[in-house]
Amino acid sequence: MEQFFLKLSIMLVPALMAITCHEVSHGFVADRLGDRTARYMGRLTLNPLKHLDIFGTLMVFIVGIGWAKPVPVNFHNLRNPKRDMIWVAGAGPVTNFLLALVSAIVMRGLAALGEGFPDGSPVQTFLDPLILMSAFSVYINLLLCIFNLIPLPPLDGGRVAVGLLPYRQAEMLARVEPYGMIIIIILVFFTNIFSTVISPMLDVGISILAGPQSKLVYSVTHFLMR
Repeated sequence: MEQFFLKLSIMLVPALMAITCHEVSHGFVADRLGDRTARYMGRLTLNPLKHLDIFGTLMVFIVGIGWAKPVPVNFHNLRNPKRDMIWVAGAGPVTNFLLALVSAIVMRGLAALGEGFPDGSPVQTFLDPLILMSAFSVYINLLLCIFNLIPLPPLDGGRVAVGLLPYRQAEMLARVEPYGMIIIIILVFFTNIFSTVISPMLDVGISILAGPQSKLVYSVTHFLMR
């Protein structure tokens, strides 16, 4: 039980920030491009309780990836629905990438700072949980960024593809959306898409952002997810 609460204390804040900021970014960009739906429904807030999906949050701790309640967007209210859909959908993965970048900078900075203090010192005791949280933040944000770029609606990558494709092909892809989550579940749990596509991309992202602290990201994630 003690280990469970230790893991929870490390994972909770980064996970909530990752999924909350992802959803708020969709609503913020939509609001700027003409759709006020998220604003009127009180979803342009970083209060995670406004966005929390209990099952989606639990999945972060079970399988390492989760979701929040989608921020409502009425694409018909956008000034240029087909073009603006690209910006609204792309805002989520871009936000997660930026959070991963900031987390990596913080992690590397804190790790370098901690090297100047002996293990068990008050400063090291203070820094350790912050380093672990930022390391997990690198992982979860990169994973959400990459996963959401799968070009299949209702994932963000699918909606970006709908906005980029010619009308006929976009219409065909959009028709997949009602069945999209079923297809995604099948791909994730019954194919090797994670090991052959997502994981290699994740490895490249961690290597670039975390640099010499890449092993720390992997060791923290392995400890938290086992």
